[in-house]
Amino acid sequence: MATHNTGTREEWLAARLELLEAEKELTRRSDQVAQRRQKLPWVRIEKEYRFETDEGSATLADLFRGRSQLLVYHYMFGPDYTAGCATCSTIADGFNGFVVHLANHDVALSAVSRAPFAKIQAYQRRMGWTFSWASSFGNEFNFDFNVSFSEQQQREGSIDYNYERGGHAMDETTQLPDIVVQNAAMCGTDGPTYTRDRPGMSAFVLEDGVIYHTYSTYARGLDGLWGMYQWLDRAPKGRNEAELYQTGGLWWRRHDEYAKR
Repeated sequence: MATHNTGTREEWLAARLELLEAEKELTRRSDQVAQRRQKLPWVRIEKEYRFETDEGSATLADLFRGRSQLLVYHYMFGPDYTAGCATCSTIADGFNGFVVHLANHDVALSAVSRAPFAKIQAYQRRMGWTFSWASSFGNEFNFDFNVSFSEQQQREGSIDYNYERGGHAMDETTQLPDIVVQNAAMCGTDGPTYTRDRPGMSAFVLEDGVIYHTYSTYARGLDGLWGMYQWLDRAPKGRNEAELYQTGGLWWRRHDEYAKR
């Protein structure tokens, strides 16, 4: 028996047309926000960064791969993780499909993580991904773009993430939410170590030989990049996260782990 409100086709159509107006307004508003995003001032990148890639040692300019624009996904894969973040993995599952389309719009896409490149390569093979993924191990790129933090920052509670000073002082004795502990365990590490890396994305442009930082977003600002979310938001029960979490912990898995549940 249905547990949701039911009605006639006429009642459904009336409600759907009302919702359509709200959806159109949301689309128009999203277009306006995108225009404001593109009008942000560009900030020149002065620092030199070196990454490890499939082609060997690379500069930030090399990550553009001949394009004038670069989108970086700050993938949570710290040096002490044994596997990439399962949450980031659900986002990255879509990269292979659209990276060719971005490239033909003069946009390069690359994931960047602090893990040593050998770890990244092994995990990428496991996941069956072929998109560009660079290691920032040993450089300050992740720290400069506020997605990685030192143990001292963590212990002092002086982490600036998502454009605000957040979090309390944390050490190995700190009680963390179950969802954080479970995510950490899925990466083969503990909560404090896991949370010293955070997710985000940043955009850059290369013009007249100069690289500029144009945009960054973090936390819920990444929701629009989850291809899965866009489909679930249109499913009858939506993301259904709370109910599924109550019955079995984290409701997402890496794509090769679902059969193991």
